[in-house]
Amino acid sequence: MAVTAALVKELREKSGAGMMDCKKALTETGGDLDAAVDWLRTKGLAAAAKKSGRVAAEGLVGTAVDGTKGAVMEVNSETDFVARNDTFQDFVATVTTLALATGEDIEALKGVAYPETGRTVEEQLTHNIATIGENMSLRRARVLSVGDGVVVPYVHNAVKPGLGKIGVLVAIESTGDKDKLTELGKQIAMHVAAAAPQSLSTDDLDPAAIERERSVLVEQARDSGKPEEIIEKMVEGRLRKFYQEVVLLEQTFVVDGETRIAKVVENAGKDLGAPVKLAGFCRVQLGEGIEREESDFAAEVAATLAS
Repeated sequence: MAVTAALVKELREKSGAGMMDCKKALTETGGDLDAAVDWLRTKGLAAAAKKSGRVAAEGLVGTAVDGTKGAVMEVNSETDFVARNDTFQDFVATVTTLALATGEDIEALKGVAYPETGRTVEEQLTHNIATIGENMSLRRARVLSVGDGVVVPYVHNAVKPGLGKIGVLVAIESTGDKDKLTELGKQIAMHVAAAAPQSLSTDDLDPAAIERERSVLVEQARDSGKPEEIIEKMVEGRLRKFYQEVVLLEQTFVVDGETRIAKVVENAGKDLGAPVKLAGFCRVQLGEGIEREESDFAAEVAATLAS
């Protein structure tokens, strides 16, 4: 595969590595983006395979809870100016509430009746686009529920209650005091917003992600020249550290900076006198995974590739 300016740009944004290092990594791996990220990491040139925060999408993330069920919804617009529009904000709040009953299927949500208009959600969206004069889209919805317990929402950078840039839901199962469970859920939701875990437990973590991390760690350890038996111990130790970075129950609670989330939940059960289980979470960040076009930077990359 040819090493293009766009590929170099994408790798640089995912890895944080320098432009020439990205070009070399792509050349070494035949243009395979994921392999190039791993190549950079084995050389100590990239700390993690994370995208940069530069995203094209604006809009809002909404949260809504009804009893033991909660929804979080991302609706995109072209500009932040429209995200501050009352009509757009009301639309996001309404479709988030509708998602509570409809679920995560966006196409199904589009066909639901939009309250007091005689239109469907999709027709209302089209109406808003025509009225406001800017393109908008329903991007994604997540829904969580529990049998007995609480689903607690949290919005970071809220522009008004339930609407902001990052939306989080935390589901806790317990027969304990619901007010205390809600307070616990709010603290854990704030932690999720800040720490951005990838999974609830190590069992939930994508096996492919684990194997990929392991292969990178093995290569890094072998570069140290240590014997194979020592390398295996080094890798297992570093994998545990990896889990502590990306698995919610293994992470250190940001509120006190020392207690594992699993222990926080265990302690809550003792305090409440009833078992407490962290049943699930979801975190939706506005524009996550959508890259902004950077024309000046692309020209810079193209000039470098041509040299």
